[in-house]
Amino acid sequence: MSLRQFEYALAVAEAGSVTAAAELLHVAQPSMSQQIRNLERELGVTLFARTPAGLVPTVVGRAFLREAQVAVSAARRARATARGGAEELVGELVVAAQMGFGTRQLPVVLSALRRRFPRLEVTVFEEPSSAELERLCRQGVLDLALMAACDRGPADAKHLGYEEFAVVLSAGHRLLDSERVELCELERESWVRFDRDSALDGVLTGVLRDNKLTPTTAARVSQTVTAVRWAAYGLGVTLVPASVVPHGYEHLARPVVPAVSQPVVAVVRHDAGPAEAALLELLREESWHKPAQSWVTPPSATNSVPAA
Repeated sequence: MSLRQFEYALAVAEAGSVTAAAELLHVAQPSMSQQIRNLERELGVTLFARTPAGLVPTVVGRAFLREAQVAVSAARRARATARGGAEELVGELVVAAQMGFGTRQLPVVLSALRRRFPRLEVTVFEEPSSAELERLCRQGVLDLALMAACDRGPADAKHLGYEEFAVVLSAGHRLLDSERVELCELERESWVRFDRDSALDGVLTGVLRDNKLTPTTAARVSQTVTAVRWAAYGLGVTLVPASVVPHGYEHLARPVVPAVSQPVVAVVRHDAGPAEAALLELLREESWHKPAQSWVTPPSATNSVPAA
């Protein structure tokens, strides 16, 4: 088995076909097909099943691909270390953020990192599940993760600050005249919630339990922007990190009493290199606790919803 075969298999899984994967990697389709067949022959298993939607990894294939991703990521980091020092970083950096974390800070930080090291490729994605983030960290797939907590040692987990949560109300809501919303005042509200296995829904579940609120679930969504927009149009209230509230909806967001916040921890891989160090340095320079006064607008500006 070779690292190139691993990369080919990962590309096929991502693209859904050998032809699309070959185009993605700029290789000949027959050559990639042959490499995949050779890999399956050597492993003695079938990695992909042919379906009407394209090639889909089998159960064994999914298990293999998880380990292949670890190997490919490690190889890329090794190449980056060999080719460049701190002054000319090259290669790939894989970053994941717990959904809702770093929405305001990451674009600023990554733009600065790109200006400093233009040859460094950074892949960033949001992960709803904190358990999945933990698993990816343990497997070595991630170079850096932003999350609320982890079971790693203090040498790997760096505390950055906090994400403050806010409730988002609909235009004309009776509580918009208040600068802060007492959680007990939300007793009869319907809620726009998140997927049950997401960290954000875990926060809301804890808040409702601790304040003895019995929620009515109006909808469950997968994205914070969707939750804010649906709350703004009256489907129900929602609870999100204040920094994810998009422009034009800030006047509908209010901090809550008792206050709700979560720590933000940057978890770096054990053998972190200069790229991770540079990213961590930039993250530490950002503000991670946005005072409520800076994003709550006066009651006079609370009667409209932005155009969709």
